[in-house]
Amino acid sequence: MSIRLHSEGGAGEVTGSKHILTIDGARCLIDCGAFQGKREEAEEKNRALVPDPESISSVILTHAHFDHCGMLPLLAKRGYRGNIYSTPATRDLAGVVMMDSASIQARDAEYLGKQAARKGQKFDWQPLYTEEDVIKATGQFVTVSYNRPMPIGDGIKVELYDAGHILGSAMAYTHARDRSGREVTIAFTGDLGRKNKPIIRDPAIIPAMDYLVLEATYGDRLHEGTEEAIDKLTDIVNQAAARKGKVIIPSFAIERTQELIFYFHLLVDAKRIPEIPIWVDSPMAINATSIFQIHPECYDEETHRAFTVHHENPFGFNSLHFSSSVQDSKRLNEYQGPAIIISADGMCEAGRIQHHLIHNISDPSATILIVGYMAANTLGRRIRDREKEVRIHGDLYPVRARIEEINAFSAHADYQEAWDWMSSLDLSQLKRVFLVHGEKEGLTHMEKFLREKGVKDVQIVRKGERYEL
Repeated sequence: MSIRLHSEGGAGEVTGSKHILTIDGARCLIDCGAFQGKREEAEEKNRALVPDPESISSVILTHAHFDHCGMLPLLAKRGYRGNIYSTPATRDLAGVVMMDSASIQARDAEYLGKQAARKGQKFDWQPLYTEEDVIKATGQFVTVSYNRPMPIGDGIKVELYDAGHILGSAMAYTHARDRSGREVTIAFTGDLGRKNKPIIRDPAIIPAMDYLVLEATYGDRLHEGTEEAIDKLTDIVNQAAARKGKVIIPSFAIERTQELIFYFHLLVDAKRIPEIPIWVDSPMAINATSIFQIHPECYDEETHRAFTVHHENPFGFNSLHFSSSVQDSKRLNEYQGPAIIISADGMCEAGRIQHHLIHNISDPSATILIVGYMAANTLGRRIRDREKEVRIHGDLYPVRARIEEINAFSAHADYQEAWDWMSSLDLSQLKRVFLVHGEKEGLTHMEKFLREKGVKDVQIVRKGERYEL
C-alpha cells in the first residue's frame, strides 16, 4: 500500500509537463504536455509520451498551454479512455491549442514530403496525431468549476483553485487515500501566476497541504514592475514609430496576446503611443480571444465591470486588426511604415511568426520584442540571447533588428512572487516541496532560496525517479 509521485516530463526542464500520482497502483496523470526544444529531442520525447497509457486511471489538466495539454490527443490515440478533468475555460482553450497543433503537423508532413520528393529522398515521417485524435480527446473532457471537490477515482479527490496564470488555469489540490486508510494532500501548482495581472484573478489561497509540487520557471529571475514595463513598452513603440519600423512580438496565443491587446488599448486611449496599426496575426489567438469573451467567471473585478457594467470590450479598439487569412498575413510583410505585429508561436518554433521574422530580423529599423519565456534550444531563445545569425526554414539570417525584452508580461511567478504566495498559506503540515518545470540554474537557485526562507525539505524532481509520500 503506497502513494507515490514521479514525473515523465517537466522535471529538470520547462516544457513537457507530465506528473503521475500513483495510489495503490492506480495512476493519475497531472498534465500531458508537449516538450519544446531541439527538433530531434522534442520528437523523441513527445513520441515516448508516458509508459503504458492505457493503464492511467484519470487525467487532470491544469491549463491549456501547449506544454501542458499538447500530448493529450496522442494519449487518447494510444488507448487512454478515461476522463480528462479541467475547468470549462481550459477545455475550450485546449481544444483550440490541440487542433492548431494537429493542423500544423499535417501541413508540415505535406511540406516536408514534397521537399523530400523533389530531392528523391525517402520520407516516412507521420504526425504525432491528427484532427480526429483531437476530437476524440476533447470528448473525454469533464469540466469542473473552481472550488468544487470532485472524486476522480478510487482513493483520489481533486479540487481546482484559480492559479492566476491564464484564463481557466488551475492548481490541483488532491486528496489521496490508500487502502490502509492513510491520507495525504498534494497540491500541484501547474503554472503559478502573478498578482495584479490584467483580465484574470490573482492566484488563490489554497488549504494546508502535506506536499507541494511547485513550478520554478523563473526560479533564478525577478520580473520588472508593471508600471516600469508599460513605460518600457511605450518607449519601444515610440522609437520604432520614429524609425518607421515594425515591432514584431512573438506571443503565446493564450493570455499573453490578450494582455498585450489590453495594454495597447490603454496606451492608445491615453495617447502615449501613436495610432499605428496593431495586428494580431494568429488564427489561434483570434479564436482564443473570442473564448475569453465567453468566460466571465474567470475575470478579475476590473475586467468583469468593463464587460458587464460598462459594456466595453477590452479586446477591441480602432488601431487593432485581426489577420484572419494567409493573404492578410502575407500583406503585412509588404506593408511599408510602422506597425505592431503580434504573432504566434510564442517560442518562434512554428506558425506565422517565423515568416515575420524572415522579413524583419535583418532590418535595422525593426524591433523584435520578447515578452515571454523562451525555452532552451528554441529559435526564440537564440534571438533572446542575441545570436548574430539564426536559422529559419533552413536558411541563415543575420540579426540586425533591435532585440528588446520585457519580463513583466510573463504569466509565471518569479521566485520572490512564488514565495510571497507560499508564505500566505498555512504551511504548518508541509512535509516537502517538490520543484518542477525549471531549468537547472532556476531549480538550484529556487531550492536554495526556499531553504533560506525556512522550508526544510525541498526536492528537485528528477525524471522517472519515484518519491514515496
